[in-house]
Amino acid sequence: MTTPNPASGVVVTGTGSSSDWTVEQLVQPGLRRNPRRAHLLVSEVLGKHIPVDPEVVTAAADRLGTLVLDAVGGSDVVVLGFAETATGLGHGVAARLNAHCYLHSTRRDVPGIEVYGEFQEGHSHATDHRLLPTSADVLDVPLPLVLVDDEISTGKTALEAIRSVHATTPRQHYVIASLVDMRAPEHRAQSDSVAAELGVVIDSVSLAQGSVDLGDTLVDDVAALPEPQFNPVADKAGTVMRVDAEWPDAVPDGGRHGFLSFDTPAFEAAIARVAAQVDAALPPGAPIVVLGHEELMYLPLRLASILRAGGHPALFQTTTRSPAYVLDRPDYPLRRGFQFIAPEHGESEARYVYNASGPEDAILVLVVDDPADTERLFGEGGAARTLAASGSDVLVVVVSGADPLALTASRRAVPLTGPAFGSYAPHEVTWLLKDLSHVELEAGITERERNIQAGTAHYAESLPIEYQPDVAYRELFEKVLQESASRLAIAVGTVTEIVLAERGHDVVLASLARAGTPVGILMRRWAHQVHGLELPHYAVSIVRDRGIDSVALRYLADNHDPGKVVFVDGWTGKGAIARELTAALDAFDGPRFDPDLAVLADPGQCARTYGTRDDFLIASACLNSTVSGLVSRTVLNRDLIRDGEFHGAKYYADLAPDDVSNHLLDTVAAQFDAVRDDVTASVAAVTASDRTPTWSGWASVEKVRDEFGISHVNFVKPGVGETTRVLLRRVPWRILVRDIDAPEHEHIRMLAAARGVPVVEVPDLAYSCMGLIKDVT
Repeated sequence: MTTPNPASGVVVTGTGSSSDWTVEQLVQPGLRRNPRRAHLLVSEVLGKHIPVDPEVVTAAADRLGTLVLDAVGGSDVVVLGFAETATGLGHGVAARLNAHCYLHSTRRDVPGIEVYGEFQEGHSHATDHRLLPTSADVLDVPLPLVLVDDEISTGKTALEAIRSVHATTPRQHYVIASLVDMRAPEHRAQSDSVAAELGVVIDSVSLAQGSVDLGDTLVDDVAALPEPQFNPVADKAGTVMRVDAEWPDAVPDGGRHGFLSFDTPAFEAAIARVAAQVDAALPPGAPIVVLGHEELMYLPLRLASILRAGGHPALFQTTTRSPAYVLDRPDYPLRRGFQFIAPEHGESEARYVYNASGPEDAILVLVVDDPADTERLFGEGGAARTLAASGSDVLVVVVSGADPLALTASRRAVPLTGPAFGSYAPHEVTWLLKDLSHVELEAGITERERNIQAGTAHYAESLPIEYQPDVAYRELFEKVLQESASRLAIAVGTVTEIVLAERGHDVVLASLARAGTPVGILMRRWAHQVHGLELPHYAVSIVRDRGIDSVALRYLADNHDPGKVVFVDGWTGKGAIARELTAALDAFDGPRFDPDLAVLADPGQCARTYGTRDDFLIASACLNSTVSGLVSRTVLNRDLIRDGEFHGAKYYADLAPDDVSNHLLDTVAAQFDAVRDDVTASVAAVTASDRTPTWSGWASVEKVRDEFGISHVNFVKPGVGETTRVLLRRVPWRILVRDIDAPEHEHIRMLAAARGVPVVEVPDLAYSCMGLIKDVT
């Protein structure tokens, strides 16, 4: 007589699909002894209760991420995954989206980490969820929040999470994403009600939609079933081996404390090293089942994928806190189960793993982190010996794991990208800056100039009020941009080709914020369009008399080869920044960076890597933040910048209607194809010339200082770019021009007229123009 499937009282029905899967293909009904919820939807693509091909898990996460991308219209996002089942799924969705930050809730107690938020999951075996980011800053960005779970049954947990996060960081858009959405109409109405209450949008996406019908007596029926049989024992136990895999302290091993998009390269490098260690400990081509431990899902998933690609038939799943009913029959998904002591000290409840089976003689690769590496893991009743007793060989991989406190320290310096910071696309530039947008730093130009000249304040401690030119000037900017775009494109192509030829095709661009940033983006675009390269690009702060941001240098050194970092700026004047860069890099207590500065224009002959030495108008010098990603000049104010933090800057989001930052980039990049032959000729001419810096610009500045009786060399700003800056954000005294009618400084004459500044013709001037700052002391 055949025993009926005990889960026959759970009927799963599909009502729709947004993918290649249906609800019936995505989940099977199972049972558990839980008075709050006696059924369990066992996922076929998650890798929790059933061993799954890691590529299937990744494909499901990618597809779900694509649905999220459509829902947010391509916006950057923050992703929150639910412990423990969806921690890996959530990370996979975040990876698909290149999310600003991924965080999963946790049930683990982590001393020293402050709780950011808490919520409950009423039907779960373990109800408490906590959010433990290393710093609230990683979440306190008003981006859409995506909440990821394997299954949405009522949506109550997700709505509680939305309330908890919204109370701390309100935002306008939330997306609930799941593999299967089994909500009834009344549950969807609750979501609409919460959205109306909070004044937000709450969207829902899922691979498939359906419903679950439960027998009225299901809880009692499950309680009356015979005790499940756990821990099968073979005639001969398998072996237990161990691999100790090192992991960098400052690289997150998952999303428990926050995983930023910038962590991906270091994470992938670390997991590749772990995979090499594990591969060396396995027989060649041996089939494996990689078992993650509870919330540690994404790292083991990536390990399984790498080992599979390396020739090991591999499946993936994880252990769990949830007790489920086990029955060994073909039409029931939980055919065998293992129950063992929780390895972490202080944990009293049992832990479980189901099925844990693969191809014949598959080795079970159990991956744990530091807190689970205890005598309880390997002792009697522990996971290692319990699994080995079934006859399988067990390889325990202990990943030393990131130190949460080290991560907390490193998170003091959190890189920024648009659209949360600046108007440039996130792949175009990563700002190694602290966001000071909420701080009132602006001072009147005259008052600020007086304090700087009196020595009571440094220019980098405050910001000038952003001067916004009139309509006529903005029209002139457009005219200048169109007329100079081809010349700019040739200079961009020339300097980029020289950098690639002399420093290699694997360089990292580090532009000096903010003038260097659009130049760095254009160089990156040239490298991509002409050579198919995706060069990393960062913007870092350098401050005259204070040096370059050492925290930013440390970040670059931790994530890239310092020898491959190329510093980028727009132009040279008298060479003060070039000197500052060399001195700061010499003084840096760390690995050696190359001080060679790559610039578009080098009229002061202060650099050996340049696009031209002509003193011509670079359109990005014509405006302030509205041509530089809406980002202010950088700030170094010790009242605002703590030890271990990047220098700061502000994002002027309110100026978005006047922003032409991306318009400038697109206009210049549109000329790239047309100027390739010109670039080839320009590169040949530059490389054949004597590129040795002569610092002739500095001598010219000293001569002007003497002739005009100027007290300090810092009051003389040579070149079109620097003269424009004087008019936009300093107190100008005189403007000197070599030719009163020269078209390259028409905008300067317009600005000077608007501010009532005399323009003086000096025919033997070494530069096209110079700006002289007024002594206001």
